[in-house]
Amino acid sequence: MNSKQEGHINGQKSNEILQRSRIGVFDSGVGGLTVLRELYRHLPNESILYFGDTARLPYGTRSQSEILQFVREILIWMVDQGVKMAIMACNTSSALALEAVRSEFDLPILGVILPGARAAVGLGKRIGVIATPATAASNAYRRAILEVDATVSVWQVGCPEFVPLIEQNRIYDPYTLEVAREYLAPLLQYRIDTLVYGCTHYPHLAPILRTILPRSVNLCDPAVHVVSAAAQELDLLGLRNVRPPLATRFAVSGCPEQFAQLSVQWLGCTPEVEKVYLPAMLHRQLP
Repeated sequence: MNSKQEGHINGQKSNEILQRSRIGVFDSGVGGLTVLRELYRHLPNESILYFGDTARLPYGTRSQSEILQFVREILIWMVDQGVKMAIMACNTSSALALEAVRSEFDLPILGVILPGARAAVGLGKRIGVIATPATAASNAYRRAILEVDATVSVWQVGCPEFVPLIEQNRIYDPYTLEVAREYLAPLLQYRIDTLVYGCTHYPHLAPILRTILPRSVNLCDPAVHVVSAAAQELDLLGLRNVRPPLATRFAVSGCPEQFAQLSVQWLGCTPEVEKVYLPAMLHRQLP
């Protein structure tokens, strides 16, 4: 065997290893399970590493510098775990950190905002966005939507209480309905025809939101569309896995038992969850 043939075989082996590597998905908590659910549905052969930064949620009231630091720590850890792609299943991270870390890490990193914006424009002309305060203040959705179609109207509302209520498993609490009515009131006054979930936690609130919104209002879930973007990227790079997947690996920075107990209602089973100590990696240099 000559060196050219040997290099070709080694290249094939290397690509096969990459194909079978996991996709890293991260969020501040259980919100990213909406993205995970879509990955199971549309990319069933892919193996997943899911990380919830539960010790530091909610992200939506954090500063940009804090979010950027958190995202860097998570990505350094995920690269160490050998992921082939990372999906920011967090709108706040996508709004405040995506562009910065894309230039720092040598792997595909996808955010939820641009795929969500493109989908929203396909659904309506009067678009409301419910988001965390940080995402709303960044104007990331407004800019992305207007870049796709400058003729639409966009209104954004920051919803600081939604993520804590979901993480406390209080979706069907009467107080949650009261808060939801308050947040949606200005958007209903603007007669929106489309509502974008500007946080991956928010699809968990769909049963509540549907009782408030007119039936004519379309709901846009960016989780669905970021998975479509991931599939296209995997095909483009030749990284799609065709073999049976590994079991999903779950990790959190906070309490594993609490995350497992909360997520069972959406996963349909109780996941095994490990605890990861990200601050120990702060001394590590960026790759």
